[in-house]
Amino acid sequence: MKILRHTDPDWKQTAAALDRRAEASEHVREVVAGVIQAVRARGDEALRDLTERFDGVRVEDFRLPHEALDAAWEKADAALREALSAAHRNVFEFARKSLRQDWFCINEQGARVGEVFHPFERVGCYVPGGTAPLVSTAIMTVTLAAAAGVPEIVVCTPCGKDGKVNPGLLAALKLAGATEVHTIGGAQAIAALALGTESIRPVLKIFGPGNSYVVEAKRQLFGLVSVDLLPGPSEVLILSDKTGRPDFIAADILAQAEHGKDSQAGFITDDAALLDAVVAEVETRAQKLSRQAQLRPVLDKGVFFILVPTLEEGARLVNAYAPEHLSLILERESDILPLIRTAGAIFLGNHSPVAVGDFLAGPSHTLPTGGAGKSFPGLTADMFQRRTSIIRLDRESCAKSEMVVRAFSAVEGLDAHGESVSVRVE
Repeated sequence: MKILRHTDPDWKQTAAALDRRAEASEHVREVVAGVIQAVRARGDEALRDLTERFDGVRVEDFRLPHEALDAAWEKADAALREALSAAHRNVFEFARKSLRQDWFCINEQGARVGEVFHPFERVGCYVPGGTAPLVSTAIMTVTLAAAAGVPEIVVCTPCGKDGKVNPGLLAALKLAGATEVHTIGGAQAIAALALGTESIRPVLKIFGPGNSYVVEAKRQLFGLVSVDLLPGPSEVLILSDKTGRPDFIAADILAQAEHGKDSQAGFITDDAALLDAVVAEVETRAQKLSRQAQLRPVLDKGVFFILVPTLEEGARLVNAYAPEHLSLILERESDILPLIRTAGAIFLGNHSPVAVGDFLAGPSHTLPTGGAGKSFPGLTADMFQRRTSIIRLDRESCAKSEMVVRAFSAVEGLDAHGESVSVRVE
């Protein structure tokens, strides 16, 4: 774990290094480009070969029958079904409230203008597998698509070495509203959703988090399809004054670290005693956790603690870092909160654990990572809607528009544009 202080001689360089931009390495870019080309050229056969190469399992038939989802839901124990249902209710209700609604108004010239919103006809949702079946991601992506009224919701998720998908994940997909499930993961799954293969029809937009290869595949295929955002390995940043509880803060750091791989967790404070107490709590609590293989590498390389001179400086570092999850524990919350501009989701106070946002609260946990929060918001239901503008003029509003259109036509040298209005007025 790294401990950094504003009194360190290299403080300026340290602070500057927190200003991140989400960008893949050259190696990741090359690997993903090769994967996309293979899927484009060889379709399903490339998917089988790539899945065997990267995941160590060969899958001949990717598509799961609907009966598999039905059976998983029926066999799920009561506690899991109630937990999934509670999360689904919250997420669905939040999603319905955030959908865009059709609207119209009359402009200055008397034309009727507005927007209408329709769900995309077919979308793809990626649900990561890896070291943990992300059942919550099924709820946090597919549910939004269903709430928006998307008729075809295609899910890609990697299977295990035995060729099977976790039954809890299948139960969540059933509840959330998936209409099609394929047991493939990685960049090859994103390529299949975008390009289409013999067994997977292409989608119009791709959603969901993933590792650096999945994120890069979405980046490279943007334009061929639409994408939601670039959510990669998970991360949390905590900004606290002396009122923060060391045990609570340490618990959030460790909850993030147990994701493993490239996950990051940071703590920023203006109180030296609190920093020391949190470091001690992390070291003590980490020894009791089960996922040591995932936890230890993140604690070594991905966890950092920063002592700042003021909370305002802490807020500046937060904006530079642009965290996926931000926890604010502050007496002066009303002063510092308005300074934050780039966090994916903000959790306020000692009793707002990030895990509740991950699983239950209502907003989707699919959020920008790696600094992408400077440019992208988190996943919302209206991202599953297509926006279309509507314009209607009568002869009077057309006449009132003529002078403006002619002025634009003259300066742009597009006289036919002006004539297309004048012919209706004359």
